[in-house]
Amino acid sequence: MKKILLVVGILVSLAAFSVVFGQSTSGVLEYEVKVNLHRTLPPGREQMKAMIPEFRTTKNQLFFNVGESLYKPIIEDEDEEVNAGGARMVMRLPNNEVYVNNTTGKNISKEEFFGKNYLIQDSLKMQPWKFGNETKAISGYECQQAYYTDESNPARKLEVTAWYTTKLRPFLGPDRFNTLPGTVLAVDINNGERVILVKKIELKELKKNDLKEPKGGEKVARTEFVKIRDEQMKKMNASGGMIIRN
Repeated sequence: MKKILLVVGILVSLAAFSVVFGQSTSGVLEYEVKVNLHRTLPPGREQMKAMIPEFRTTKNQLFFNVGESLYKPIIEDEDEEVNAGGARMVMRLPNNEVYVNNTTGKNISKEEFFGKNYLIQDSLKMQPWKFGNETKAISGYECQQAYYTDESNPARKLEVTAWYTTKLRPFLGPDRFNTLPGTVLAVDINNGERVILVKKIELKELKKNDLKEPKGGEKVARTEFVKIRDEQMKKMNASGGMIIRN
């Protein structure tokens, strides 16, 4: 029942939005994603700090229209070389995508893991947001504060703070932060461990292939993908390997 009410609420909000702003409302937002790699190292691998840079910065784009959105990376260099204590280390940016259709409730994530693409099918889930009283301006838009604690992984809690504006489309944001009554322009996870910040906002008509549902991968449910990922990571840890997820 809660899921049905969520979808109905989204439909009503989007319908009201389309009446006010017009069905042709669309555009693209460019985000900078900055990850503190030292803080994401697995337990017992602190010695790796001398071998990798502290921060890694990448760029992503969020294409949207009145009912859909697609979040995907801007691939500038397929492989990034890092001088790790005299040795060469290659850090590859996975070509992950998050597609959301708010009118149907469809949520598809394309994730690359160990050289294989997965199409993860899920339903829209409302995070347990709490709303703060603080506001601040981001890229010329006044934003309001929202936050919650992500406890989906018992081994590692995430403290999430987001800033959203009601001057753009509701239920829109980078990655999976798309369940607030506005557009999320900034996200801070664990006080600087991962920061997503909008750098450019363009309201324009999209080209035909800018926003489309991801294709090309094994279709799995979210629970199945998590099981595959966790089993592989256990094997890597047992063999002395390492995976840094950003």
